[in-house]
Order: sequence, then C-alpha cells, then structure tokens
Amino acid sequence: MPPTERVTVTLPSELIREIDRLEKNRSKFVLAAVKRELIRRRREELKRSLENPHPETEAFAELGFDDWARSLPQENLSELLDPNAGRRVRWIPGEGWIDETE
Repeated sequence: MPPTERVTVTLPSELIREIDRLEKNRSKFVLAAVKRELIRRRREELKRSLENPHPETEAFAELGFDDWARSLPQENLSELLDPNAGRRVRWIPGEGWIDETE
C-alpha cells in the first residue's frame, strides 16, 4: 500500500451528512472524489494545451500524424503485437467501448 498522510478538511455539516448517508468510510469517499477531480482537471488542461499549443510544438502538430508515424523507426511489429489476442471492440459516442460482436 502506498504511503498515506493524514489531512484535515473542513466541510459543511450538511455535506458530511450526505456523504455519511452514501458511504460508511468518509476517507474512501473523499479519496474517490479527489481522484475524479484530478482526472477531470488533467483532461481540461490537456484540452487547453491542444487548443493552444506551445509555439515550439506547433511545428510538430503541423506535420500531422502520418508524417510522425513515418518518422518512427521501422520494427518488426509481429514481435510486438499478437493480432489474434484480445477481443474486437469499437467506440460508440455516448456509449463507450462495446464488443464488436454486439
């Protein structure tokens, strides 16, 4: 288990009562909420970065994915990936990843 630290957080009493109705372990609830918020903020930051790239990276962005992929070293992909492993999935907006068989 990773090291932990004790912190004191002050929250309105009404909010504490709502948490207690949903979860016996307040720390577990707060941990889950904090993790979700950090993920949300990282995504926002990435989106802002993609919408306003740093001037030094604009040149790379203008090259495009195909040029970037061609610039990668040639490797024997059959050693890196087994195309018969795993399962086929596809992305459906609003639903997420689903099995290709559905």
